[in-house]
Amino acid sequence: MMPRLAETLGVIVVAAGVSQRFGGDKLFRRLGDRPVLAWSLDTLDQAPEVEAIVLVLNAANLERGRRLVARRGYGKVRAITLGGTRRQDSVWNGLAILDGVRWVAVHDGARPFITPDMLARGLDVARDVGGAVAAVPVKDTIKIISDANLIERTPDRARVWAAQTPQIFRYDHLVEAYRRCGAIDVTDDAELMERAGMPVAVFPGSYENVKITTVEDYEVARAIARRRRCA
Repeated sequence: MMPRLAETLGVIVVAAGVSQRFGGDKLFRRLGDRPVLAWSLDTLDQAPEVEAIVLVLNAANLERGRRLVARRGYGKVRAITLGGTRRQDSVWNGLAILDGVRWVAVHDGARPFITPDMLARGLDVARDVGGAVAAVPVKDTIKIISDANLIERTPDRARVWAAQTPQIFRYDHLVEAYRRCGAIDVTDDAELMERAGMPVAVFPGSYENVKITTVEDYEVARAIARRRRCA
């Protein structure tokens, strides 16, 4: 159990997927000079706001994760645990370990380019609202379609944002949302909060805060990594 301090922030790094669309374990693929997973862990371990990190992995990469944490000396990684069947089951496993923190951030291990400023901005917004999600305005026109692939409507692009992680919430609010709505399949934790009737705001993420899902995403990430090394 974490100590009960007024502003403690715990982070759940979700890395328990099977990388089916990627065709292999993307989290331990080299990205520049380190594995994909190490990029976000490096940032979070060094962030002054972060009290503790829980790393959630699947059974196939559990030992690799333990070796990575030991090799890179992540002092804030307090636990490495197995994920569940669904993403939200994995987050729930992490929440159980972080009991005692005031704030919790959920971050996808497949998003390597989280920054300290992004985390700090999100925590500031979460303090005001109770929940905050990194997001960026969409660049494309979005179409809502029917089951027959016919366009039903075109939402106002100015009101459509693409959600990312980190997603930061009051710990007790997120736990309550899971207790009320955790049986419902959702795509992210913000949706659980919405379904539980709890407010969530967006804060500016980054177009470079890409999630590596496909090989094409990995090639984009490689370009970003090269640019950051040369900056």
